Amino acid sequence: MLIRPATYWRITHSLNGEITKEHVSKTSTAKGSAVAKLDGKVAVIIGGSSGIGLATAKTFVDEGAYVFITGRQQSELDKAKVVIGENVSTVQGDVAKLEHLDPLFAQVKAEKGGLDVLVGSAGFVEVAPMAAVTPEHFDKTFAINARGAFFAVQKAVPMMHDGGSIVLVSSGVHLKGIPFYHTYGATKAALRFWARSMAAELKDRGIRVNTLSPGATDTPILNGQFKTKEEADARKEMFKQMTPLGRIGRPEEMAKAVLFLGSDDSSYTTGFDLVADGGLTQL
Repeated sequence: MLIRPATYWRITHSLNGEITKEHVSKTSTAKGSAVAKLDGKVAVIIGGSSGIGLATAKTFVDEGAYVFITGRQQSELDKAKVVIGENVSTVQGDVAKLEHLDPLFAQVKAEKGGLDVLVGSAGFVEVAPMAAVTPEHFDKTFAINARGAFFAVQKAVPMMHDGGSIVLVSSGVHLKGIPFYHTYGATKAALRFWARSMAAELKDRGIRVNTLSPGATDTPILNGQFKTKEEADARKEMFKQMTPLGRIGRPEEMAKAVLFLGSDDSSYTTGFDLVADGGLTQL
């Protein structure tokens, strides 16, 4: 039985790609300790080398899981492995290339025999007014955000243990009509629908499927939308002003939400969209 430490790592990303982690104290429960929420579980995190995916991987390991993380760049996976520290395997691959999924799940099967939790966190966003959307932009966004997630679930389910959990990272963008996010928002709406349809199909095996819809979160995908640090900082300030809680989200906050959906804390929840956006789409 694994006991959770009374601390966690706060992960931050700089615009130049550096990953830093900060040891942060947290309030413990149950007289200073509690049983880890994912003790002995195996998780696969698609897009686990940065941002919400990386923070989720670190949180899952802290809660007793063994994680497999994927990413397109081996250098980023190597950095992530250092941050996570233990109980992690890295698998290089591009979720947009479906032929990369089979080796991933073959490795999971060979090393662990199956999995308990799948998190779809790979994402790509490129803002464009409707008139500037090209077929190439459209296809790339859907290939990474939607098609890759769908087929990752399809390939994971046969080897997922009954009672498992699937978490698809959507976005609060799908809840509002936001200019310039035409393709991105549509892919995230697709994930929301699939959480419902997949949950209905998998209910007899006790496999739960849910989405997390974050608001603006301080991750590389947010910074990557802009050409300069100054432009990124200005847009973050705008998001802060738009958000009722007066700030943008942190990756570790989203990781805690994924942990809730991925663990038995949400054992009676399926087909649900957990919105974590500081009130942006709700107030």
